[in-house]
Amino acid sequence: MNIGTVAEKSGVPAKTIRYYEEIGLIPPAFRTDNGYRNYGQTDVETLRFIQRARKLGFTVKDVSNLVALWQDTNRASADVKELALRHIEEVERRIAELESIRDTLVHLTDCCHGDDRPDCPILNGLAQS
Repeated sequence: MNIGTVAEKSGVPAKTIRYYEEIGLIPPAFRTDNGYRNYGQTDVETLRFIQRARKLGFTVKDVSNLVALWQDTNRASADVKELALRHIEEVERRIAELESIRDTLVHLTDCCHGDDRPDCPILNGLAQS
């Protein structure tokens, strides 16, 4: 399969596939005599796996580790679980940060009259350190 077909079947854009190949997340594709990349069904499945992991917010490094674990039939599921639990902690930290941002914005917008006066608590709040 050419890169366009693999992109269509996997849902991963061709540019991203080339990037994943460049950074070593996927192995370099077999090249035909005319230099075109040639992929197989395993590549499609790997790209789908990567895409799902990325959508769950795993870093590229963690995705690389997950792919290695996925392909290792002698892996210990404890290793996979440990990686996932670390990721959950990071997700929870980011959720807390976003909730704090939301709370601050709600407070600032509640303090703003939103009228024709130049005084703006939102801008004043942003200007504070």
